[in-house]
Amino acid sequence: MRLTVRTEVDPGKRAPVASYKLVYSRGAMEILCFEMTPFVENCYVVRDSGEALIIDPGEVTTELLDAIKGYTVKTVVNTHCHCDHCGGNAEILQITGAELICHKDELGLLRALPQQGMMFGVPFDPSPEPDRFIKEGDTVSVGNITFGVREAPGHSPGHIVLVGDGFVISGDVLFAGSIGRTDLPGGNYSQLIHSIKTKLFTLPDETVVYNGHGPSTTIGIERRSNPFLVGV
Repeated sequence: MRLTVRTEVDPGKRAPVASYKLVYSRGAMEILCFEMTPFVENCYVVRDSGEALIIDPGEVTTELLDAIKGYTVKTVVNTHCHCDHCGGNAEILQITGAELICHKDELGLLRALPQQGMMFGVPFDPSPEPDRFIKEGDTVSVGNITFGVREAPGHSPGHIVLVGDGFVISGDVLFAGSIGRTDLPGGNYSQLIHSIKTKLFTLPDETVVYNGHGPSTTIGIERRSNPFLVGV
C-alpha cells in the first residue's frame, strides 16, 4: 500500500470505469492491469486458454467484469490482505464462484477488512474466508500457465509473490524506485529487505516486476538504482 489516494472517486460507489492496460501478451496468455480503488491499486487478470485468474481485486469495476466475460474464473488470489488488495473479494467471488486463496498468516488482516477501510474512510464489505491457503513452493495455475509461489513477508505477515516465466507479480513488496511500507500492522522493515534479497533479487535481472501500485520495473533496474536497496 502507498499513501497516494485518488480523491475524485467516491469510495462509497463502484467506479464505473477503471484505468487498465494490457501489460503482457504471449501466445494465448495475456496479463491485464487495472488501476482501482481510491488507493490506485493494481489488480491483475491473467487470461489463458479460456480461463482467467484474478489477483488482488481491490474492488469490482465494469472493466474488470468485461475482462472476464467468456472466461472461466476458478481462482482469486490475494498476494496480501490489506484492504486495497482484497476489498472486492466478496463481490467478485459471488459473481464468479471462484475459490479464494492467500497465505494463512494474512487471515487476521482479511478478517479485519472493514476495520482497515475505516482507518482510511473507505468502506469495504467483509471478505469470505479463504477456501485454502498457499505457501512457499506451491503453484497457482490458469489455463496452461503455472506460477510459483514464494513467501515474501515484511510489508505484511503472509505476503506472497507469484513467479512466472520472465516476470513476477509482486504485490506491495517492491516498486519502481521504492519498497513496500512497513508502518502498517504486521509490517517489519528488516523482514521486507530480507524478502527482497532472497525471494526477488534471486531472479534474473531481466525479470519484469508487476507490482501493486505504479508502473512496472525490472529486477535489474531496482538492484542497480532503487535508493532503498543499492548495496543491499
